[in-house]
Amino acid sequence: MQKILLISDTHSYLDQKLFKYIETVDEVWHAGDIGDIGVCREIKKLKPLKAVYGNIDGQDARKLYPENAIFMCEQVKVFITHIGGYPNRYNLEAKKIIELEKPNLFICGHSHILKIMYDKKYNLLHLNPGACGIQGFHQVKTILRFAIEGSEIKNMEIIELGKRA
Repeated sequence: MQKILLISDTHSYLDQKLFKYIETVDEVWHAGDIGDIGVCREIKKLKPLKAVYGNIDGQDARKLYPENAIFMCEQVKVFITHIGGYPNRYNLEAKKIIELEKPNLFICGHSHILKIMYDKKYNLLHLNPGACGIQGFHQVKTILRFAIEGSEIKNMEIIELGKRA
């Protein structure tokens, strides 16, 4: 079993409340708009990190992290990108990759809107953890924590880190 902390849209801000949640998981996944790459360095001091770059990220993040990440976690095929949309509203690139790769779990950020949706058409779970930084229009900083055991995605938790400002 792998315990995952899913974050997105830090925009160079690393909330100190994140550290207690990082300690409880095996890996941290970042769905883009990292901002200052120091955010990743701090997370990697504690746990392994998988990340993709987002539209605000500069060359430092783009050299270290891909635009799209596709990998297996236990028996779950995962696809992470920053800008992807959501069921019935995927952007064209994300839709092509979903149709080609057939992931079980599709993760994106960008919207700053937390979403957990099952897509019957593509037989996948879509996750967007919202935003845990202080830039943007969201009112509350959010992250997701869950576990992957075999082919099961379970123990999904929505965690609120407090008001944005």
